[in-house]
Amino acid sequence: MIVVHHLNNSRSQRVLWLLEELGVPYEVKRYERDAKTMLAPPELRAIHPLGKSPVITDGDKTIAETGAIVEYLIETYGQGRLVPPAGAPERLRWTYWLHYAEGSAMTPLLLKLVFNALPARAPGLMKGLVKSIAAKAQAGFVDPQLKAHIDYWEAELSKSEWFAGPEFSAADIMMSFPLEAAAARAGAQTRPKVKAFLQRIHARPAYQAALARGGPYDYAR
Repeated sequence: MIVVHHLNNSRSQRVLWLLEELGVPYEVKRYERDAKTMLAPPELRAIHPLGKSPVITDGDKTIAETGAIVEYLIETYGQGRLVPPAGAPERLRWTYWLHYAEGSAMTPLLLKLVFNALPARAPGLMKGLVKSIAAKAQAGFVDPQLKAHIDYWEAELSKSEWFAGPEFSAADIMMSFPLEAAAARAGAQTRPKVKAFLQRIHARPAYQAALARGGPYDYAR
């Protein structure tokens, strides 16, 4: 049986959601972040050398990285579900959004998280300087990048209800995390199409079932 090594408030929530959408049986092994550092516990290194989540085990296979996990689950258990047919125009869009979610969308969001956290972690005498540098970095680079991505999402969701086309797919599951993070950290929830997308995914029974299995998730609204 598939075991999802699930870290609270992490990308692994998408893996639970995908498994619920596919109706594939799985077990959840929970790990909690360090309350001070918010890092994953060292026990995860026993599963994968980088000690990060998500990771799944399926028999003798260990698969890490959300996109790789999603592709594996779709290919192994999907039976043609949640992916456009090969050769269809939507298939290339599906592949693009599947990789864009982590390859491009998360970079400015992670930078924003880092720059927001830096002042609190700086030595006492350096806090003012670090705060000033962090604010300038966000205003001059991070926030404009985030705006460009959010504008892009809003425009794309104006073309179709879902990212790969008219049908819900695993690409939407992948895109859920950056959109939820941007809604929490960067005001993306003010965009009508982004807001409607988040409302649609949060209303899906499989999304709700994944929350019940995975436990509290800060981005669930």
